[in-house]
Amino acid sequence: MIPPSFDYVASLTLSYAVAALGQYENAKVLAGGQSLIPLMRFRLASPAVLVDINRVEGLSYINEDKGWLKIGSMTRESTVDHSPLVREKYPLLADTAKVISDPIVRNMGTVGGNLANGDPGNDHPATMLAYGADVVAVGPNGERVIPITSFFVGLYESALAPNEILTEVRIPASKPRSGGANLKL
Repeated sequence: MIPPSFDYVASLTLSYAVAALGQYENAKVLAGGQSLIPLMRFRLASPAVLVDINRVEGLSYINEDKGWLKIGSMTRESTVDHSPLVREKYPLLADTAKVISDPIVRNMGTVGGNLANGDPGNDHPATMLAYGADVVAVGPNGERVIPITSFFVGLYESALAPNEILTEVRIPASKPRSGGANLKL
């Protein structure tokens, strides 16, 4: 099926993307597109505008800082899957990343998009709840930190305001003698 027509905004900066979201009534952020595009094809989602953040610099990283594992929202699932830091210290996240769909989806899909979509069937929501993660959102009023326990408000609904963009996921640093596993059957 072909999605309904929409306008497209390619953003080079986070501030421009946030402004674009605020400018249009029915706009959606396009990250990896692995959830949004199929929803549009089946006309289950019909945004008037897609705000593409793929060219925004500084949203793809994995590092530890001040007691947190920080993952940029545009970090591809394959990057998480191949991260030595994640494999060594965050086994549940490593297990989750390696079972997400197939290599094509892992190469295009993003951690932020997986969460922002609000699909309870996606892989990261349960993992982030188990870790007690926080989500960082940026909007016209600046940065906001949302505990993952408050982030999912309904099916395909998150606590993000219409003019906010998920920019980072923070997982508390792993503690000694802790672990986890994702046993996808």
